[in-house]
Amino acid sequence: MGTLPKNVVREIIKEQNFKCPSEVYSFLKESFKDVLQEMLEAEMDVTLGYSREEAQSKTTDNSRNGYSKKTVRSELGPIELNIPRDRKGEFEPKIVPKHKRDVSGIEEKVISLYARGLSTRDIHEQIKDIYGVEISAEMVSRITDHVVPEIKEWQNRPLEKIYPFVFMDAMHYKVRDNGQVINKAVYVVMGINLEGYKDILGIWIGENESSKFWLGVLNELKNRGIEDILLFCVDGLTGMKEAINATFPNAEIQRCIIHQLRNSFKYVSYKDLKAFSKDFKTVYTAPGEEAALDNFVEVKNKWGKHYPFAFKNWENNWDVLSPFYKYPNEIRKIIYTTNIIEGVNRQFRKVTKTKSVFPSDASLEKILFLAAKNVMKKWTQRYRNWDQVLNQLMIMYEDRVLSHL
Repeated sequence: MGTLPKNVVREIIKEQNFKCPSEVYSFLKESFKDVLQEMLEAEMDVTLGYSREEAQSKTTDNSRNGYSKKTVRSELGPIELNIPRDRKGEFEPKIVPKHKRDVSGIEEKVISLYARGLSTRDIHEQIKDIYGVEISAEMVSRITDHVVPEIKEWQNRPLEKIYPFVFMDAMHYKVRDNGQVINKAVYVVMGINLEGYKDILGIWIGENESSKFWLGVLNELKNRGIEDILLFCVDGLTGMKEAINATFPNAEIQRCIIHQLRNSFKYVSYKDLKAFSKDFKTVYTAPGEEAALDNFVEVKNKWGKHYPFAFKNWENNWDVLSPFYKYPNEIRKIIYTTNIIEGVNRQFRKVTKTKSVFPSDASLEKILFLAAKNVMKKWTQRYRNWDQVLNQLMIMYEDRVLSHL
C-alpha cells in the first residue's frame, strides 16, 4: 500500500489545523476507527447481498439488526467499534473477527519476542513501552499457544521421497514434569534434498537418547513419505546406528570426523598437540580408506604408547568413520562434520539461554519451533557447488537417485 499523495496530506493539515503532535495522533486514531467501521459495514453489505440504500429491492429475508459495541486494542490505543449484526446471525466479520480484540499486531510482536528467547518480564516491558499495554505471563502463554496448531501441521507435513543427506543430533534441556525437574532430550533431524536445499524435517522431545526413541523418529519420517536416504551424518548418539540399520538398511552412516578428532585430541598433552595433530591429518585427508589405514598405523606406532586412548575411538568406530573415504571432495565437505546441524542448535541455545527450566514440553516445543522457523527463512540458497555434488551422487547411486529425478 502506497503513502498518501503530498497534496492530500497538505489538504488534511490545512483542514485540521494541527497545533501539536498529540492532535495528529488523535486524528489518526479517529481516522483508523472510521476506516475499520466502514470496512465492517461493507462486509455486512456483502453478507446480506445488498447495501442500506438497496434495502427495498433486497432478495433475502435476512436484514440488519443493530450493533454491538466492541473495544479493540490497536497501535493507536483502544478503539471502540460498532459491530453490525444481522437477524439470522450469519455475519462473520473478517477485518475484526469474532472474539478477536487485538488489531494492533501486538500478538505478532509477542510471538516474535518469544521466538528470540526474551523472558516473560522482558516481553511485558517491551510491549508496555511500545503500546502502553500491560501483558501478563498468562497472556504471553495464551498468545504463543496460537502457534500450537501450526507446530502440529509442520511436524506432520509430507516429506520428499529421497534425501541424499540427513543430519541428526540431540540437545538436552531441563523440563518440569509432574512436579519434578527432569532432563529431556530434544532430537533434531535436518535434511538436504535432491535440489540442494536444507530443511529441518522435525523436532522431537523425549526423556533420553535410545535406539527405541530414534527408531520411532525414523519410522515417523518414513510414514511422512521418505523412502530412501543415502547418507546419515551423525555424532556418537546412543542407539542411533541400530535404529538407522533397522529403518533405512541401505543408508550409509558417517560419524562426524571433527568430533572424533576433538575426542582424540583431549587425550594428548598440550606440548605434543601441534605435532600430533599434524601427523594425524594424514589419516583424515588420505585419498582412500587403504591409505588412511596405513597412515593410521604409522601415526599409532609413533604416538600410541604415549596416548593409547587417542586411537581407541577410531579403532572402535572405524565402520562409521571410513565411509568418508569413498567419496570425492565435494561430498566429503558436506559429511566431514555435523556443523550444519550444530548451527541450528546454536540458534536454539541462543533463544533458550534465559530459561534454566521449562514449565512443560509444550513451552519448550513452542520456542524451538519458532526459532527453527527463523532459521529456515534464511535458507534460500542451494548448497554450494550442488551441481557437482548431484552429478557425483548420480554416478555412485545411479538407480536410487535417477528414479526420483
